[in-house]
Amino acid sequence: MTSTTAPAAPTGRGTAAVGVRATARITAAARGGGTVLPVLDGDGPFEFRRLRSRGAEARVCVVGAMSAPLGGDRLRIEATARQGAALHVTSAAATLALRGPTTAHATYDVHLTVADHAELRWLPKPLISAAGSNLRQTWTIDLAPTARLVLREELVLGRMGEPPGRVTTRLTVRRGGHVLLDQEGDYGPGAAGWDSPAVLARHRAAGQILIVDPALDAEPPTAQALTDTPEDGLAILTPLAGPAALVTAIAPDGLRLRHLLDAAHTTRSSR
Repeated sequence: MTSTTAPAAPTGRGTAAVGVRATARITAAARGGGTVLPVLDGDGPFEFRRLRSRGAEARVCVVGAMSAPLGGDRLRIEATARQGAALHVTSAAATLALRGPTTAHATYDVHLTVADHAELRWLPKPLISAAGSNLRQTWTIDLAPTARLVLREELVLGRMGEPPGRVTTRLTVRRGGHVLLDQEGDYGPGAAGWDSPAVLARHRAAGQILIVDPALDAEPPTAQALTDTPEDGLAILTPLAGPAALVTAIAPDGLRLRHLLDAAHTTRSSR
């Protein structure tokens, strides 16, 4: 475990130019018909807990060891599923982005690598953008041609009764070295048109599930709306140019967003 924190100001979290620097790592490897975890290194605000395995799948829970991300923090998680491994990662609680003692933005980078015939299910709790926070989050995912991935991303803009902070997210997925998906979202004060009818309108939660599976080559999905009651949110399934499908949803709050995504994932998985 290696954690580097800049010299602390009286607030204990650093000056306007610095914050916590942390990189946590997970590596899963196939062994004896199951999956082992040769690398499980928490760092800074990230602690990892091994959960009971399910079949050949190793399971890990990310537990927050401190309030993060705060302004000025530079946080990173790297997870690798080696050839033939099956890894499931979840989190114990929502991630709460806060302003902290500085107005400098925080960064939260997630880099996932999935080798041939390996599977990664990355299903964390939501990210909540609290008032006054400023977060830039990136997802960089590299998949081998026969890799499988299920990724869920949920964003809640503001806690109950408060306005949101600023959050920018970038998701880049490469499969076999070629770009499968590259998208960016920008929400909160200072972001252009984020609360207009063209983006979220009255909704304050947005999320998606990305499914990449070579089996979709034989049975590609078709585009379809997945909701009948717009007042509870909207969700749509979109096929991608590859063996992949993307479910995108918006909802008035995080609870209804989770219901939409869970229902969409169940419907997709049952086929």
